[in-house]
Amino acid sequence: MAEQLLTEEKTDFKRSLSLLDSTLIVSGSMIGSGVFIVTADMARNLGSSGWLLMLWVLTGVLTVAAALSYGELAGMMPKAGGQYIYIQRAFGSLTGFVYGWTVFTVIQTGTIAAVAVAFTKYTAVFIPALSPDNVLLVLGPIKISAGSLFAIASLVLLTWLNSRGVQSGKLIQNVFTSAKLLALVGLIVVGITLGLSTGLLGTNLENAWEASTATATGEVLPLTGMALLLAFGTSMIGSLFSADAWNNVTFIAGEIKNPRRNIPLALFFGTVIVTVIYFLANVSYLSLLPLKGSPLATDIVGRGIQFAEADRVATAAVSTLFGNVAVAIMAVLIMISTFGCNNGLILAGARLYYAMAKDGLFLKQGAELNRNSVPGKALWYQCIWGSLLCLSGKYGDLLDYCTFASLIFYMITIAGLFRLRRTEPSAERPYRAFGYPIVPALYIGATLLICVILLYTKTFNTGMGLLIAGLGIPVYYLTKRSQKA
Repeated sequence: MAEQLLTEEKTDFKRSLSLLDSTLIVSGSMIGSGVFIVTADMARNLGSSGWLLMLWVLTGVLTVAAALSYGELAGMMPKAGGQYIYIQRAFGSLTGFVYGWTVFTVIQTGTIAAVAVAFTKYTAVFIPALSPDNVLLVLGPIKISAGSLFAIASLVLLTWLNSRGVQSGKLIQNVFTSAKLLALVGLIVVGITLGLSTGLLGTNLENAWEASTATATGEVLPLTGMALLLAFGTSMIGSLFSADAWNNVTFIAGEIKNPRRNIPLALFFGTVIVTVIYFLANVSYLSLLPLKGSPLATDIVGRGIQFAEADRVATAAVSTLFGNVAVAIMAVLIMISTFGCNNGLILAGARLYYAMAKDGLFLKQGAELNRNSVPGKALWYQCIWGSLLCLSGKYGDLLDYCTFASLIFYMITIAGLFRLRRTEPSAERPYRAFGYPIVPALYIGATLLICVILLYTKTFNTGMGLLIAGLGIPVYYLTKRSQKA
């Protein structure tokens, strides 16, 4: 009997994550490299400080609205697997599997790979040999560089650390997330303070709603009407990617104390914190650099936000304060940010595959917890596939695949909120979605419009995201057939 109890203790999740830990997982998983880079492309597409800031505000509003809706589902189903469990309960095992399949093939692992590539890119500031140009081996369309191997090594290290127990993963997450939050707050305070004293922020806000797009040659084309709507929707791919992964905390519900209360609160606090920081970070950029610039300029101010070198807006902004040393300062900050971000993604993702494996919809070994009470084999499966994606080295493509697929399933999950209200009206709901049904309905409508725009303007990459998700349908039936056999 004692032996049986000992075995059960080893194979159960341990509820050791507090509300603070959960909130840091939400915010830490969201803040990677995006906020330091994507503003340049958004500025080129929109050419307007007003529309640029509005885009970040809308991204934040949509993210918080979705998080508030997820809070109700998290309270109803405080189990490991999170969003997979919600979709499965609302729409059945096929839809749940397609979501889990897409998370494993592109959403989670693609994000992990993209963040690892960004981590390597900034490490190369100190170790030039890690540059993507340093190709070691060419295998057809795949180029194996020293940088891609380093990105893979970072995934292996984080996977190993997380396989040693949730306490190990929690420590890394708390330290790295706290460090990058403090650094970002410092950048915001210094940047905005200087901007108010120099008047540059006020200059950037003049004619704030006159939109235009800047081509690679510096040609400026005015934007109005439908062209402005398409540019606005397309630009959101960057900000939405920067604000993604907030739902990861739902995957680890089995290890959170009092999950019915703490998961909804962590979702709310984490997304609000990041929304405010992202908005103020962009105000800081506008305080330190002119919005518009020229690709032919040879200095940082002349290139502006639009044509910051290699799109490193944050580095350019800090350079106005600290000169050449800013490159090293921002490289360290982004290395901390991306390393901590990937820790949260790796920690959480394996719990979803664990839940699928328990249902017989993933590799059977994925349902096993190791002696440290974490799904060790699921962690390594995730690491292997994420490592293969690292070899592509295409940050932009991975960004498009991940973000579009995520948006589709966010809509499906929130639609599940409506379905469960109708089919299970008497189910226990410790927390009810704020503003229901208006807020969830507005989220679905706005996100659907963004997806339609992305399908039109980024047809290939978004189509690939849909194709990958669609492949989950035949895989599901093959899996069920093999189970019957």
